[in-house]
Amino acid sequence: MVGPGDSLDVFVWGQPDLSRSIVVRPDGRLTLPLVTDLVAAGKTPSELSAAITEQLQTYVQNPVVSVMVVNFAGPFDKQVRVVGEAATPKALQYRDRMTTLDAMIEVGGLKQFAAGNRAVLVRGQPPEAKSYRVRLEDLMNDGDITANVPLMPGDVLIIPQSWF
Repeated sequence: MVGPGDSLDVFVWGQPDLSRSIVVRPDGRLTLPLVTDLVAAGKTPSELSAAITEQLQTYVQNPVVSVMVVNFAGPFDKQVRVVGEAATPKALQYRDRMTTLDAMIEVGGLKQFAAGNRAVLVRGQPPEAKSYRVRLEDLMNDGDITANVPLMPGDVLIIPQSWF
């Protein structure tokens, strides 16, 4: 399913002016030449191709549209977000059996002044959200595999800055 933040290549055969690389807006919609405010979130690439084709038929005779997902961010509830003192904080697509080590590899590790052993994993939505302390510095710098915590869709990993 396509979601906000996903990067798409939309190819309209024989119409280079209508073909584009786009990012789905935070509201789950996209805009292309001759196609405005089309809901993309929650659709498969094939369903999205059909919807774009339908809108283009007014302007283009027998349009052939292909939609390819280039970078999949996924729906917010299927992401793991890493914020704070990561080398490149970002939202990651959740994968089966994902761990904190997987997430830290994807974000490039910790910044120089990160307090990795004071990191917090927030699981769930308020008011039921629970916080857990994680030891990222021990995991990343010392190879302490016991600090490698399983992640779940929707988790937020918060890495604070050290206090010196």
